[in-house]
Amino acid sequence: MAVEQRQKTVGVLGGRSLVGHALIPMLVQAGYRVVAFSRKDQAGHTTPDVEWRNLPTTPARLVAVPQEQERIDCWICLAPIWILPDYYALLAAYGVRRIVVLSSTSRFTKVNSTVSSDAIVVEQLVQGEEKLAAWTAGRGAEWVVLRPTLIYGNGHDKNLTEIARFIQRFSFFPFIGKGNGLRQPIRTEDVAQACFSALHNTAIANRAYNIAGQEVLTYREMVTRIFHTLERKPRFLSIPRSLFQIALMMVRILPRYRGWSISMADRMNKNMTFDWAEAHADLGFSPRPFQFGKNDVPR
Repeated sequence: MAVEQRQKTVGVLGGRSLVGHALIPMLVQAGYRVVAFSRKDQAGHTTPDVEWRNLPTTPARLVAVPQEQERIDCWICLAPIWILPDYYALLAAYGVRRIVVLSSTSRFTKVNSTVSSDAIVVEQLVQGEEKLAAWTAGRGAEWVVLRPTLIYGNGHDKNLTEIARFIQRFSFFPFIGKGNGLRQPIRTEDVAQACFSALHNTAIANRAYNIAGQEVLTYREMVTRIFHTLERKPRFLSIPRSLFQIALMMVRILPRYRGWSISMADRMNKNMTFDWAEAHADLGFSPRPFQFGKNDVPR
């Protein structure tokens, strides 16, 4: 049974995120009133269909946010799942009854990483999902968790956009090995559509779904297509792991690449694909094939 759309209000955390830019217009077009929250001052961005509200920077102050008698039953969280507990007081004050939350397939793909930062991410994702299930159960609320793979789109993601920037700057791309690990990049609009469907279909509750792009391709082929979109001849450099570590230390001097790690290079040869059949069956999830177009080139 579908949620009644007319005059229905949806709260959105992380509305200025990559997925938020695609999701909010989708909600408005479907007839929802959107109340979007941001830590940044969004004064002047409010429209008749989208009201922006500022979040206090101190979580302890969140309980004072709601206006008298106001209720928002349905929520979508596009912010990192591990910071969601900071906003439980906010959600409770608004009377949350159903929430859709983005997690990540990184909770599976980074499990065996030897890099401490990857282990922290896995722990944050796993605990974030567990805390959500426990907290909503205590309130009698419903949840749906979506775990996307590699999100890309519109030149603002932190995944393929960074590969494109590297190619633009250095005119080649380095690998450890052949880069034969399989990938399923998922476009941001498809993630947004999955969020919308999960919110809208109230027959589905207290479930987690892996969502991925329709096409499976090697990491090398994925990067090759980025070269083609940039109208450059693919140039790859296969580097021994020990030399890659040295080169990585040098490139990480640049602020943009400080988050790069040797585990990222190791995963270029690891299969990271996921079955999205359950999401298709329950949510009608139907992602598009991988296409890195001109609009996805960083500007």
